[in-house]
Amino acid sequence: MNLKNIFISLRSRNYRLYFFGQGVSLIGTWMQHVALSWLVYRLTGSVFLLGLIGFTSQIPTFILSPFSGVLTDRYNRLKLMTFAQVLFLLQALAITLLVMFDAVQVWHIIALSLVFGVITAIDAPTRHSLVIDLIEKPEDLGNAIALNSAIFNAARLVGPAIAGIVIAWVGEGICFLLNTLSFVAVIYSLLAIKIPAKQNPVKADNFAKSFSEGFQYTFHTMPIRIMITHLAVLSLMGLSYIVLLPAFAKETLGGGADTLGFLMSALGAGALTGALYMAGRNSAFGLSRLIYVFTFLMGLVIVGAGFTTNLYLSLLLFYLGGLSMILSIAAINTFLQTIADESKRGRVMSFYSMALMGMTPIGNLIAGALASKWGIPFTLILCGMVTIAAGGWFLYHRKNLRIQARTIYIEKGLINE
Repeated sequence: MNLKNIFISLRSRNYRLYFFGQGVSLIGTWMQHVALSWLVYRLTGSVFLLGLIGFTSQIPTFILSPFSGVLTDRYNRLKLMTFAQVLFLLQALAITLLVMFDAVQVWHIIALSLVFGVITAIDAPTRHSLVIDLIEKPEDLGNAIALNSAIFNAARLVGPAIAGIVIAWVGEGICFLLNTLSFVAVIYSLLAIKIPAKQNPVKADNFAKSFSEGFQYTFHTMPIRIMITHLAVLSLMGLSYIVLLPAFAKETLGGGADTLGFLMSALGAGALTGALYMAGRNSAFGLSRLIYVFTFLMGLVIVGAGFTTNLYLSLLLFYLGGLSMILSIAAINTFLQTIADESKRGRVMSFYSMALMGMTPIGNLIAGALASKWGIPFTLILCGMVTIAAGGWFLYHRKNLRIQARTIYIEKGLINE
């Protein structure tokens, strides 16, 4: 790790604009995330509904991302992302007005969560694929991806802490309002970005063929297939415990909204640490080792959380959970973007988004159902054990993955034969 390299991609003007605009917007997004989960639990007292809301907000990504990936490779990525941010602002404004005028009902939240998921299905693959267009030097790609994770998790650290205090003082409505206003920053930054026009490699009259080509490339390329599959399992069981945090804060730890904010901030602090470590790396090599080591750690942390009722120990465990989560996910992201063909990058990253964000709602639903029937501790222990098993599966395939990845590195000129 080289500390001088941590912010090196900020030397690119376009990426710098994107970075700071996203930073403001993401703080608002995390405030809304905490406020929404607390609002649902306050209104219903149901851990199942927590899982259901998580499901409805992300299941559209599972269904639609592979198709939006074709759009990402076909059309202007910057315009697509700007359009998505405007839609996010309108969705946030709708829930703000419902809450502020005390008219919100659970079905409103479910419907708006579905809308959020549809917008995310457009935004996620576009955002991941846009990064390479924002940097001036291709060698800064890994750093830019890591800084994306860093700003995301810095917001995860700050947003929930602010949200916990705001909810305790004035209620959830102000959190939703601040999130609505935060989208102005990212829309402004995207409008200020200037990217030279380039030939789009995907023909506009061949959507079905483009989709099929992207699917075959993703799942017939062994290293990409292994990474996507591993990420899908992590998202299904390794990340689903997060949806239970409101109930964990109240029932297991006996706390309130401020306790939930502390837990989310601990996750964010660990994830931010991991993201900064990834940003300081100056090579794409050694990523597979990071993935299996921190997958094992993630599983052990989740199992440990199932046995604790102490706030301070929980904060330590969730810090380690955030650290292991982001190191695993950012390593997979960097690996995929390093080896993916530029002409198919949007489609590969759409399957990445599908695995990361599309499997999570199914996991949320499973976790909510298990917690309702068997309790939170049992659910955490089960999720942790499956995560540990996923680490073992990845380690088993690692040798062949490295051999085939080396061939691709040679073809791309990243290493000498």
